Amino acid sequence: MTLEYLSVKLFQMITKENKEKAIALTQVNKNDVGSPQAQVSILTARIKEVTEHLKSNKHDFMARRGLTQMVGRRKKLLKYLERKDFEAYKAVVSKLGLRK
Repeated sequence: MTLEYLSVKLFQMITKENKEKAIALTQVNKNDVGSPQAQVSILTARIKEVTEHLKSNKHDFMARRGLTQMVGRRKKLLKYLERKDFEAYKAVVSKLGLRK
């Protein structure tokens, strides 16, 4: 297995149906797929899947690194959303159950 194969496999763990469900949770309008809200929702779904994978594969350090990167990316998007549109930030956080 090549490194390229591993990285592609790692970042394609979410199925199309799960991605559509995640986007539907926080869509701004029906054609929305790239807003910060939708991106946070997709990342949250991917983070949950990788977390489940790591529960049974504790030594999968590539997946662990990818998880850390996704968490960082989600954190940056949430920080941006909090700064630009606080009401949308609160709505996303409550819908996805991210913070208290």
